[in-house]
Amino acid sequence: MGDLAWVPQSCTLPTEERPLRVAEWDGLFAERLTSLSRPGPLRLRLDLAGGTGVEERLRDLVEREGGCCSFFAFTVIPGEDLIGLDIAVDRGHEAVLEALVSRSAAQGQR
Repeated sequence: MGDLAWVPQSCTLPTEERPLRVAEWDGLFAERLTSLSRPGPLRLRLDLAGGTGVEERLRDLVEREGGCCSFFAFTVIPGEDLIGLDIAVDRGHEAVLEALVSRSAAQGQR
């Protein structure tokens, strides 16, 4: 999944910054992902292991991602041991969500 062809044209993050952002998400998933589920075709639910600074790190990343990819709707669900992240997209961005599912699952298994 090193190829970023799945990133949609509507993403306003400069092309040269995209690999860095993807690496941030990958790192978070590799370190903290405990489970993922698909409550619907346009929704993804991730559970991340909590810990010092994890919620702040997640909120920062979600805020920056929402700033360049406005098609994402993120909801952070705070918790002591687990932090939930709900991600929703519209029908036009279902392929982006599928790519995110694949990336998060692959990183979470490491």
